[in-house]
Amino acid sequence: MKTIELAKYGPVIPVIVIEDINDAVPLAEALMAGGVRVLEITLRTKCALKAIEMIANKVPDAIVGAGTLRTKSDAINAKLAGSQFAVSPGYTSEMGMACKEIELPLLPGVSTGSEVMNANNEGFSFLKLFPAVAVGGINLLKGFSGPFSDIKFCPTGGITVESAPDFLALPNVPVCGGTWLTPKNLIEEKNWSEITKLAKHACCLLYTSPRTRDS
Repeated sequence: MKTIELAKYGPVIPVIVIEDINDAVPLAEALMAGGVRVLEITLRTKCALKAIEMIANKVPDAIVGAGTLRTKSDAINAKLAGSQFAVSPGYTSEMGMACKEIELPLLPGVSTGSEVMNANNEGFSFLKLFPAVAVGGINLLKGFSGPFSDIKFCPTGGITVESAPDFLALPNVPVCGGTWLTPKNLIEEKNWSEITKLAKHACCLLYTSPRTRDS
């Protein structure tokens, strides 16, 4: 699988933090019920790898990946846990090579033109712009569209349900990442039905973006 293929499953990839391992499967099921199949589980908690393993085994139709990869060992552990793809906040040649060696599709993070060139020169043409809003957001992506017309981006970081359609309207943005689908309070309350509603709404964002309305 190529990471660009993740975009065909919907306009938003939820960026998920799981604190309680018991929330992993019901959270994944709630997102799936809302039409969201691609799940990025960030490696920010002690139970993240176990959560990936449980979702991979018990929610087989989900396309589960690991986020916040920073080291080669992160990549190896993510693959062993059952990750189908990986996402990193930045990019290093070591990370890129490690993921290629173990055949783990990588969506590498970038925030500058130099980083885009480095990642692209090493074979990556679908990149995560992170932290998207903080580094320039829509204006930066518009600027990138000239010199990097062959590269697609998944902006992540600071994007909201209100701003997502504007990002998705850009021709170089097939999908974006967002944390708003899995807010901490709803997970703690185990309000899975509300998370399903957020997922359903996220799936409709592509069809309400200015790009789609004007086409």
